[in-house]
Amino acid sequence: MPSPKTIADLKTKFLKPALTSHYEVTIPLGSLPEGVKSIVGTLDEGNLNLSCMSTSLPGSSLATFEVKNDYTGVTERLAHRRMYDDRIDFTFLVDAEKYFSIRIFEKWMRYIAGEDADREDGEVQNATGPNYHYRIRYPGTGGDNSTGYRCMRGLKITKFEKDMRNSLTYEFIGAYPISISSMPVSYEASSLLKCTGSISYLRYVLTEW
Repeated sequence: MPSPKTIADLKTKFLKPALTSHYEVTIPLGSLPEGVKSIVGTLDEGNLNLSCMSTSLPGSSLATFEVKNDYTGVTERLAHRRMYDDRIDFTFLVDAEKYFSIRIFEKWMRYIAGEDADREDGEVQNATGPNYHYRIRYPGTGGDNSTGYRCMRGLKITKFEKDMRNSLTYEFIGAYPISISSMPVSYEASSLLKCTGSISYLRYVLTEW
C-alpha cells in the first residue's frame, strides 16, 4: 500500500532542488603544455575561470554485448566497457583587454598542430608563406607531459549549492581542445562577445564531499 506523506515530508524532500547556476570551473594554466604557457604571462588564473559563463556536467554510458545462449529463450546484455562523452563545451565571456579566452584556445590548438614549430632546416615557419606546412605533435603519456599537448590533471568542474554543504567535482584526465566555435560580430546593437571551446578528454574522475 502507498505510504502517506505529510506536507512537511514533501517540503523536506522535494522543495530543495539543486540549481544550475552554482558551479566553479578550474582550468590550470600552470599545467598547460610548455608551448602554450608563453601567452599566459602574469594573468590571474581565477580571471579566466570566473569568465566561464556556461558548461555542462559530463556523461557516460556502458557499452554492452548480447549473450543469447546462456539461458533458453533469454537474451542478456552484459557490460564490457565504460564509454565517456567525446567532448565538453566551455563558453567564456571574452575580456576586452586581452581577448585571453580566444588566445588560449587558439594558441593551444596551434601548438597541437605543430604550427609554431621551426622547419627542419632551422628556419622559422612562415604561416603566410606558400610552402607552409605542419606536423601534429605527439599527445604525451603523462608525468610532467613536457612534450605532449594534453593537460593530464587539474581541469575540473565543481558543482555546489549556495549553502556549500556538499559538492561534486569532475576532474578531466588528458584534456585538450579540439574546436573553437565561430563568434559572430555585427554593426547592429552590441552584445557580449563569447568564446566557446570544445575540449576532448580520456575520462573523468568524480569526487564528492
